[in-house]
Amino acid sequence: MKKIICFVLISMLAVSCKDDDTIETTSIEISFANKINSQNIELNTGVYQTTLGESYSINELKYIISNISFIKDNGEIFTYPVEDSYFLVDEEVPSSKIISLENIPVVNYKKIKFGIGVDQSNYPLNDVDNFVPTAEESLMHWSWSAGYIFFKIEGEYSSTGDQPDENFLFHIVSHGTNLDNYKTVELSSNFGFDLTENKLISIEADLSKLFNAVYDIRIEDKPDIQVDPVNAPKIAENVSQLFSSVPFSSTE
Repeated sequence: MKKIICFVLISMLAVSCKDDDTIETTSIEISFANKINSQNIELNTGVYQTTLGESYSINELKYIISNISFIKDNGEIFTYPVEDSYFLVDEEVPSSKIISLENIPVVNYKKIKFGIGVDQSNYPLNDVDNFVPTAEESLMHWSWSAGYIFFKIEGEYSSTGDQPDENFLFHIVSHGTNLDNYKTVELSSNFGFDLTENKLISIEADLSKLFNAVYDIRIEDKPDIQVDPVNAPKIAENVSQLFSSVPFSSTE
C-alpha cells in the first residue's frame, strides 16, 4: 500500500513539474507609424522639405517587413516562424500597418529585430507562397524577373523647394546575388519589450531620414532609382535607419 501511495505522489509531482515548465505564450501586435518629423504623413497633399532644400510630396509608400525575432537580456533569441514572417506595410491601407503575431513566449525582451525586404536565403520567396499574392496585388513584385520590391516610395519633388511638380520614384530591391539590398533593423529601449504586461509594440518610421540618415540624397540627381548599383544601396542603408521604438501601449 505504501508503495502505491508513493508511486501516486511521485506521479503527481512529475505532472506538476511538467505543468510548471510549460512556457506561456501570447498573441501580440506590432504597429508601424510612418511619419515625417513626428507628424503623420499626408499622402498626395502633404509637402515636405529635405535638408538639401528640395521639397517633395508622397503618393505611395510601401515596404516589406520580414524575419521578426525577439532577443532576451541573456542573448537568447526567439525567432518567429519564417514561413509566416513576411508582411507588407502600405501607408494607404491602415490595417496593413498592424502586424499580428501568435504564440510568442511571454517574457520581457530586450530587443526586437526584423528585416526590410527579402533575405538571400528566400530570394525569390521559397516556401512562403502565402506572401506572393500580396506582393503581386500590391505591385511589389516585378513580373519580368524573380524580384520583390523591398521598399517603394513614389511622389513629386521640386529641386528649388517650391510646390513639387516633377515625378520621382525609388524602388529598392536585391539584384540577384550580385547586389544584396536586404537590411536588418534591431531596436532596443530603456523600457524593454515586456510581454507579461503589454501586447502592443509600437514602431515609428521617420521618412525624413530617407534623405540624410547615412547618405545625403538629392532627388534631382537621380529621381528614378530602381536597378541601380550605386544609388539603390545608399537608399537601402538610409531606410534601415528610419525606425525607432516608442513606449509600449496596452491593448487590454
